[in-house]
Amino acid sequence: MAYGIQLPVQSQSTLYAEPWEAAAEPEDLLAVARAADRAGFAYLASCDHVAIPRRLASAMSTVWYDPVATLAFLAAATERTRLLSHVAVVGLRHPLLTAKQYATLDHLSGGRLILGVGAGHVREEFEALGADFERRGAVLDESIDALRAALGPDEFPEHHGKLYDFEGLGQRPRPAQDRVPLWVGGSSPAALRRAALKGDGWLPQGDPRDRLPAQIARIRELRERAGASGPFTVGAIAEPLYVGAPRWDVGRRTLTGGPQELAESLRAYRAMGVDQIQVRFRSRDRTELTDQIAAFGAEVAPQL
Repeated sequence: MAYGIQLPVQSQSTLYAEPWEAAAEPEDLLAVARAADRAGFAYLASCDHVAIPRRLASAMSTVWYDPVATLAFLAAATERTRLLSHVAVVGLRHPLLTAKQYATLDHLSGGRLILGVGAGHVREEFEALGADFERRGAVLDESIDALRAALGPDEFPEHHGKLYDFEGLGQRPRPAQDRVPLWVGGSSPAALRRAALKGDGWLPQGDPRDRLPAQIARIRELRERAGASGPFTVGAIAEPLYVGAPRWDVGRRTLTGGPQELAESLRAYRAMGVDQIQVRFRSRDRTELTDQIAAFGAEVAPQL
């Protein structure tokens, strides 16, 4: 079972950001990314929001780094870990623009991109950018089809749909990968269907353990009915973790303990049919976080 991490600092919602992140600098983000790369993490993930309205700023904050810029910055400082947009709200941009940005990122990183996409949820963000909030699901469906074409091998991609229509327009550099993995985020019935029928993987959004088996079974059912084949990566977001015995209050939902204890708990995800888990560590500063990342990679991960 693979393991990846949603990076700190680059998004600072009050749901998960630690207090120390508010004063963090790019060098802190860089140190965390390098630690995860050394520890064998499958991917680094970065979120996507363009602008946060005042009504949501107290909860979401307005700190949301651009994912393409962030992942490109970290690509140059890492060697193996893949680069995941979790998730790109692709309905905010024309597919050719999205393809140009992420194809360049894949090219520059030597083929390490995983394009995670989602429908988005902030109405004002869509309205400010002239995007269709009410029909964002349908927009995402067609955007995925258009991105499949635009991120494919053809220098002059072609797509003819209800919303987007293009051909005879060349885009280079092409992605380094023959097929960029496209993972679909979200846990609604529509998101599950979209992931099963259009994606190469599923990125759930906050599903607790007890809900995952039914969600995974539904995806499998949809894929079987549609005759879908090929690799498909099922993801999960694990509970917050702390390797060892914390000497401070890490919260009642946090999984704590020795490497064997944590690994045993996390292996339950694999038993459900999960292929990769996204982990997050409680920490009071950058050093504690990088120490946690190193301990997980050295002591817990081998037991997964």
